[in-house]
Amino acid sequence: MSGPWREEDLARIATGLFRRRALNCRALAKRLVQAFEGPGRPSSAAVAAFLYEDERLRRAVKRGPIRRREATFTTPVMWPMPGAPEQWALPAIVTPKALADFLGLEMGRLEWLADIQGRNSRASEGPLRHYRYLWRRKRSGEVRVIEVPKATLMCVQRQILNDILNAIPPHEAAHGFRQGRSIRTFAMPHVGQTVVLRMDLRDFFPSVSAARTTALFRVAGYPEPVARLLAGLCTNRVPADAWDDRSCPARGSSMELWRLRKVYASPHLPQGAPTSPALANFAAFRLDARLQALAQSALANYTRYADDLAFSGGPDFARRARRFIDHVGAIAIEEGFAINPRKTRLAHQGRRQVLAGVVVNQRPNTTREDYDRLKATLRNCRDHGPESQNRGGHPDFRAHLAGRIAHVASIHPQRGAKLRAMFEEVHWEGHDPINP
Repeated sequence: MSGPWREEDLARIATGLFRRRALNCRALAKRLVQAFEGPGRPSSAAVAAFLYEDERLRRAVKRGPIRRREATFTTPVMWPMPGAPEQWALPAIVTPKALADFLGLEMGRLEWLADIQGRNSRASEGPLRHYRYLWRRKRSGEVRVIEVPKATLMCVQRQILNDILNAIPPHEAAHGFRQGRSIRTFAMPHVGQTVVLRMDLRDFFPSVSAARTTALFRVAGYPEPVARLLAGLCTNRVPADAWDDRSCPARGSSMELWRLRKVYASPHLPQGAPTSPALANFAAFRLDARLQALAQSALANYTRYADDLAFSGGPDFARRARRFIDHVGAIAIEEGFAINPRKTRLAHQGRRQVLAGVVVNQRPNTTREDYDRLKATLRNCRDHGPESQNRGGHPDFRAHLAGRIAHVASIHPQRGAKLRAMFEEVHWEGHDPINP
């Protein structure tokens, strides 16, 4: 399973593996390749199931036992899917030991961090757990679970991101979590359109399971044992007792808590791990490709920023938009995601068209409410001191406001300049007045 997946290679490996010549290894290899037609290697479990049910192999076994040779090994190789994955400049890591050396870990520590058996989620709270859990209430009222990896695992994940995942390009329609793209580039194709359709993927990160993450690494060419360890390092399951935390907002709603427990009980991409955004974009590649083709057939534009889907077009798209929503939902389900119907919005030109907080009716702009609220906060900071306005308890309120101003400036430079001037008038204790 670690060698090349070609008929001649499988026949050669099988011939050297078995002692008895009565087994027709060439015919067996041919049946294997035909059973798993398509790019890439099948999983070892799928191959084992095929061999178990293969009638000709069963008849050969009945004639006498088939014994393995003692010292027969297959040299592992990278085997990416044909096409674009063959061009990715990825490090060749073909054994678990090579992965441990690549990450600078001992083999036992690598297996402990990957936690493929799920022991970490059953351990009592303390230093043996790899994640800390934070809870946030969204504007919609739903609960967001932030799974923050501890220092050692965080360093390992950053290395995987920098050396492996950053070499895998996402689909052109993806604008989140990639260099040179932003909320502004996400919104720009939809400026000045007759109708703008906004949709949302529910539980975006938790929808990508450990099995799917393993498949993604195998698409990149890594042998199954290596892919399983890489997936283990990048996924997590929330322990059952984590939901007993008094700070969890879902404790007041039994239905919401039940749903969240179910979603996060299986290994998934954790929101808070540095590898999750890149892997989520990778997992959504087929979704982006299909939605891009669907949008083109409907004479519409399509972009995605994380879990936000945006479509827009002229009068032709406006006439078919309602039916279009059903097609998007069906494609999302087929690709392992789900649409949150509560967040679907269809806005015509006569109404305010907003995408990820950016108004796109005539030009990219921030909403008037957000701009006025930030301006009032800065004015009060100047008149009454910044401590009086830090109602959210931000540890670095100055940096928090500077980031919000930079966000406005990236969308509307003139408004950003006005806010920056107000920011400089605030007396920040211990800081010189400098631009954020």
